[in-house]
Amino acid sequence: MGVLIVVSLIGLLVDARTLGGESVWTKPLKFGISFAAYGLTLAWLLSKLVKGRRVGWWFGTVFAVSGFLDVVVIAAAAAAGTFSHFNTSDDVLNTVVQTTFQYFVPLLFLANVAIGIVVLLQRAGDRGVRAALATGLPIASAGMLVVFVLFGYTPQDHTGVNSAQEPVPLKGSHSVGTDVSGGDGMAITGWNLAGGDMRVPHFIGLHGIHLLLLLAVGLSAMAARRAWLRDERVRARLVGIVAAGYTGVFLITTWQALRGQSVADPDLATVTALLVVLAGTGAAATTVVRRALGHPTPARPPREPAAGGPLGNASAALPQR
Repeated sequence: MGVLIVVSLIGLLVDARTLGGESVWTKPLKFGISFAAYGLTLAWLLSKLVKGRRVGWWFGTVFAVSGFLDVVVIAAAAAAGTFSHFNTSDDVLNTVVQTTFQYFVPLLFLANVAIGIVVLLQRAGDRGVRAALATGLPIASAGMLVVFVLFGYTPQDHTGVNSAQEPVPLKGSHSVGTDVSGGDGMAITGWNLAGGDMRVPHFIGLHGIHLLLLLAVGLSAMAARRAWLRDERVRARLVGIVAAGYTGVFLITTWQALRGQSVADPDLATVTALLVVLAGTGAAATTVVRRALGHPTPARPPREPAAGGPLGNASAALPQR
């Protein structure tokens, strides 16, 4: 993925070809960054397992191979200046691309679910980090699963144009309730601003685990100076509350996209739902903080940093007993 990121950045600079109004190398770059971030997270996680290390290794390998092959065909289609997703042409390259998607995208999803189950079996380590993993992986799995909804809600048979201005038969789209071209896209992400876009909940779900892990690690670091955070149960509750709120945002953005509504132009129902989720999350977190402030945990004697890196106890959360 790191190599693909470099190649894609070079492609953006030296290759003037476009596809769907953006550089042919934009999609490989996005997938490279996304899979690099997620892959690093899973690699770190699997190295910290206590129970089921061998099983975790095998499912991690399935995830790595499946993700690698999926992104390779995406990059190959981009290099050829054509569509990787929704392409129904019968040329050799697209046959390879679609066959790879057919077999390895489901494997990618199932491997992630399996890793999530293995993580749920862990009972050692920092509760905050465990809570982040136990909630973040299911949210990420839902983010992967939501893309399968596309085929039931998006336009069916239509024609696109590749980088050589040749017609390409397509079926389906990431856009909902709008012209397949989608109008102007959001900067950087390219999300459709003229209607609904299923890539929004896909992105939010897939990277929820990163936000939750950062929160758990941050709370653990703050515990050295904040007595009320020294109780692992408090940190775990706060992570769980944020995870619940984040799940609410994921569901709302999915609902919004399926109604053909732009993420940049929410209606009253969407705004109200978001406010309810934010208010509920804030109220629950405030309650936990107030209770913790009333019963702070005394400081513990310092101990040697745990093996596993500069994150100390948080980074070594799973292997500790």
